[in-house]
Amino acid sequence: MYTLILTLAIVLVFLAWSGLRYFRVRKAASYLNNADFEKMYHGGQLIDIREQAAYRQKHILGARNLPASQLKQSLTAIRKDKPLFIYDSSRSTSLPNAVLLLKKEGFTDINVLEEGFESWTGKVK
Repeated sequence: MYTLILTLAIVLVFLAWSGLRYFRVRKAASYLNNADFEKMYHGGQLIDIREQAAYRQKHILGARNLPASQLKQSLTAIRKDKPLFIYDSSRSTSLPNAVLLLKKEGFTDINVLEEGFESWTGKVK
């Protein structure tokens, strides 16, 4: 009985933490569909946070590569006075961490390609 209660408590804490994290990420960034992202990114900084190998294979035309694993060290390469448009792969687990890091560092206009790079239908290089 004690084990069941402990297991249930752990599951509930995990679900609460996951839900809180989800809402924090959604509050920190605007998630844009393909069409809106394509219309708006020309006025800001387009950043691909996938790893270099994926970026070299194919990326959105005009994007800079700042991999999520190195984002903290690359923050000085990003301007705070211009909107950010970031994307990762659709199965990425690093995107929420990147969004929260950027928000914590004072970036206020963060926009994310909602379905990830795999859904992109615009120009690529």
